[in-house]
Amino acid sequence: MALSIRSGIDSEVSWALERLCRLFHNDGFLFNSLPGVIDGLFDWPEWYINEGYKQAQDYDLIFSSPPDQTLHLRYALESLFIIRNAILVEQNAHDLASHSHTVPLILNALHNLDHTKDENVEMLLDIIEIFNVVASRWVVQPRIPERSNPIPPLLRIAGQSTNRTMIIAALTALTALFSNPANSIHLTSDSASLRASVRYLPLFVDKPLLDACLNHLYSHISHQAMARSFLLHPEMPAVLRVLTSLLLHEQLGLEKTYSLDKTGTIHTAPASSPTVRDHELTKEELEDLITKPEPQRCYDWMKTMFVSKQDGELTQVDFWNLYKDCFTQYADQHALLVASDVIKNVTHVFPQAQAMVLQGPSPRFIVRGVDRRKVTNANERYRCQWDRSQCPAQPLSSPSELYEHVLEHLAPVETNEFPCLWASCPRPPLSKHALCAHVLTHLSNSQPTQKHPSQSDTITLPSENYPFPTDTPTSRPPPPPRSTTITYQVPVVDPPSTSLTALLIIRILFRTSFASADAAPRVDADHFGFPGVLEDPEEPDGTEVDDQGFTADEREGERRGRKAFVGIRKLLEDVRIRDEALMGWVSEMIDEV
Repeated sequence: MALSIRSGIDSEVSWALERLCRLFHNDGFLFNSLPGVIDGLFDWPEWYINEGYKQAQDYDLIFSSPPDQTLHLRYALESLFIIRNAILVEQNAHDLASHSHTVPLILNALHNLDHTKDENVEMLLDIIEIFNVVASRWVVQPRIPERSNPIPPLLRIAGQSTNRTMIIAALTALTALFSNPANSIHLTSDSASLRASVRYLPLFVDKPLLDACLNHLYSHISHQAMARSFLLHPEMPAVLRVLTSLLLHEQLGLEKTYSLDKTGTIHTAPASSPTVRDHELTKEELEDLITKPEPQRCYDWMKTMFVSKQDGELTQVDFWNLYKDCFTQYADQHALLVASDVIKNVTHVFPQAQAMVLQGPSPRFIVRGVDRRKVTNANERYRCQWDRSQCPAQPLSSPSELYEHVLEHLAPVETNEFPCLWASCPRPPLSKHALCAHVLTHLSNSQPTQKHPSQSDTITLPSENYPFPTDTPTSRPPPPPRSTTITYQVPVVDPPSTSLTALLIIRILFRTSFASADAAPRVDADHFGFPGVLEDPEEPDGTEVDDQGFTADEREGERRGRKAFVGIRKLLEDVRIRDEALMGWVSEMIDEV
């Protein structure tokens, strides 16, 4: 196969390359098992990279290329395909890295082939894949000829290419190259690859491209000098916000929601309590009673006005006065009973009740075991409150009926001015016409006020026995909340590698932004730990530095960095990570900001 590849006979070359494609598909096949094959595999790619690419013309994109040119290009691509598959085995990668043709092949391909032409894309992708094998051990000297430096063409590909795969390959190759500390001298804060990484960083859905951008950005930020320079980068605040947004985006679906109900006992009272008042004789009841003879009238009156109640009590004077006030004006029909007879009749109507005298400084004559009958009306909105709430009329059914009733009170008024007698209204005297209009302000609407759907029909009380309603509702103690359910989310899965890289970049920029705050006096044999004593720093290249060894640009970078972290503080508060140490990084940044 080694002889066939280098024979120049098309049938032999085709056979050897096809056979090698199958052999190196096996992960266990090694270059050293076929001496000379690796040398032969370099022949066709080197021919195309040095001479063959010049034969390609623009019209080849439309019309078919010459058969021999197409065949030789296929040989070059198949050779690179075999090499790329073979380097997946560590021994083959080691043999390839130490081969004398590897570095010249990579350099010539990067400098000769135009990455914007479609016919060169596959070739360049294979070359860059091979370059990744030797990139970590490749030291690019500061002052070397441009043709010996792989960085400029890779920067052009990363910054100018519109081919997603080419961009990912170029960024990955540069990241591998800069992972060698000896190559950090070539890092710049305005490189085309760094701008490309920042430009494509918000593409969260494209994981391969996102991973390449993050790794390339980290290869820059991991160097202290570059981290300080990046704080002055105009896109630095936006990069911090995008990185934090990436953490929040990738933590979705990695959390479990927990709920904890801390609600205690809630004491409530109805928002609209029913009105309870003593029963008064209606017109029909009174007309029925006045026609009856005594003592039957007294008996029926008591049954109508009172109820049996074990712990209830009324004074005997109240009993007598209620009876007398009710029937005095009808004494011409039936004579009134005397007070003693009325009190005796209580026991006749209510056997458990009894009249008694409570001894004390002033004896009290009471009737125990009875109480006034109560009337509960849930809606007293249409009750007339004329004559300072002394109007005996029953509640009406609508505002219009209530207004007509009030006009009956005003009908006898003949004076020029008359005060409003509605409840405790302080309105000064008005004319009769004005008073009729003023009364409308006291009437309730026919439709109750609409409540918000979230508003409850009950009032929360501060404690179980707290009085309600109260005269000073605004001064009552605040009641406990009706619902104290705490809902929180806990991450149950570790974040993906892209989130970890993003967090590491944020952490480095944070430490760099707050570097001067961490400066502390040195404790050694020369300083003895005295506060404020710092080693005098050397001035690099004549640049002025302050007492802590920071230049003016570094101070400005810190100021911008701190301002940027203040801007993302709210976003950081929503970040949750399962690992306690990594979550401690986030908490530290929030606390410091």
